[in-house]
Amino acid sequence: MFKISITIMLLLLYSITVTAQEQNQTNTQNESESFEKRWHISGVISHTYIGSNGKGNQLFVPSWGLNIGYRLNHKLGIGLHSDIRADNFVVVRRNNNEEIERKYPLVFTLDALYNISNSLVLTVGPGIEVEQNESFGLARIGLEYEYEIGTDFYLMPTLFYDQRFDGYSTTTIGLGLAFKL
Repeated sequence: MFKISITIMLLLLYSITVTAQEQNQTNTQNESESFEKRWHISGVISHTYIGSNGKGNQLFVPSWGLNIGYRLNHKLGIGLHSDIRADNFVVVRRNNNEEIERKYPLVFTLDALYNISNSLVLTVGPGIEVEQNESFGLARIGLEYEYEIGTDFYLMPTLFYDQRFDGYSTTTIGLGLAFKL
């Protein structure tokens, strides 16, 4: 699944680079106007891929997210991302093959945001997965693409990879609707 995730990210980067050349002039004109609104809030619906559930099966778990971001400047920002996995599932701990049941876990990450282009954002940061039985620290890396659909709204396809420390990893793909405040 990791190879598939990398392939998807590379294809996304390639297609965005091609369209970014056409939009560069219009985005530069609107950049100073849109930067006045530094706060962003978004709701995301997604699916999370979990490699193995301990029984040799692969899982796709539905998830919901709520994200808040603040732009420090045109290139950098900081964001608080929160997700809930909308299902119960079993995963295998990597170091000792112990099965762990997860009941609607919540994921919170504090991410650094870096605008690779006018619309493509790289996210990297630490976080925690909170669940009633056991919580895990995690590291996240991801991509978000901001496609403006009005002066204050944009669609936001997302792709995240989360690695839990002493746990398991997940890949999440989703689509969000964001509002600039």
